[in-house]
Amino acid sequence: MPGKREVTVACTQISCSWDKGDNLAKAERLVREAAGAGANIILLQELFETPYFCQDQKQELFELARPFEGNPVLRRFADLAKELQVALPISYFERANNSFFNSLAVFDADGTCAGRYRKSHIPDGCGYQEKFYFNPGDTGFQTFQTRFAKIGVAICWDQWFPEAARCMALMGAEVLFYPTAIGSEPQDPSLNSYPHWTRVMCGHAGANLVPLVASNRIGEEKAESGSITFYGGSFIAGPTGEIKAQASPPLPSC
Repeated sequence: MPGKREVTVACTQISCSWDKGDNLAKAERLVREAAGAGANIILLQELFETPYFCQDQKQELFELARPFEGNPVLRRFADLAKELQVALPISYFERANNSFFNSLAVFDADGTCAGRYRKSHIPDGCGYQEKFYFNPGDTGFQTFQTRFAKIGVAICWDQWFPEAARCMALMGAEVLFYPTAIGSEPQDPSLNSYPHWTRVMCGHAGANLVPLVASNRIGEEKAESGSITFYGGSFIAGPTGEIKAQASPPLPSC
């Protein structure tokens, strides 16, 4: 078919600790494995450099934020994208003057930055106290032209708002990407939101006829106020909402 292109995408998931070097090494290993298997665009999860620190409100954790310019982690993955000739949307905690954002930079296969996005919808609930750390994003929803496809990227809580996916689809996104951190609810450990999450995300794909990639963190992360068991279960949905590939979630009820 004239104009038809084949693009291979990959979702990933890792457990994270306060050993940042280990987290980054695991993330790089998965990128290399996915690239070795033929993936063109590879999605790592939200804020993979550290544990999900938003469980508690701690002033000292603002020290984790780094500006876009001169950020060594972003430089590392930009270089990796260039080496492997892949596109990488990379999540990070951004400091910009006196503001702080839950941000993402898209690195194309030549290592250049195709653009940046700042998370629009910021949750504020038990265990997910992001409004303490992050300003609402000021970039608006965008698309990013990579060597392989025009992509749309939103971050975690953005996924519960269908307008985000529709905006990116109307701007010409050919694939939607959602790095995320979703897990158990500290106020009610029996509540399993994993099936709801997957149905909502698959609905975005089906409603907009656009494939979707979601990468979630996995495993229990303990904080002073409690703990969250992140579901894992990263997946790829086809353009009619069917799940094409899915990593195993850790909970039998998922």
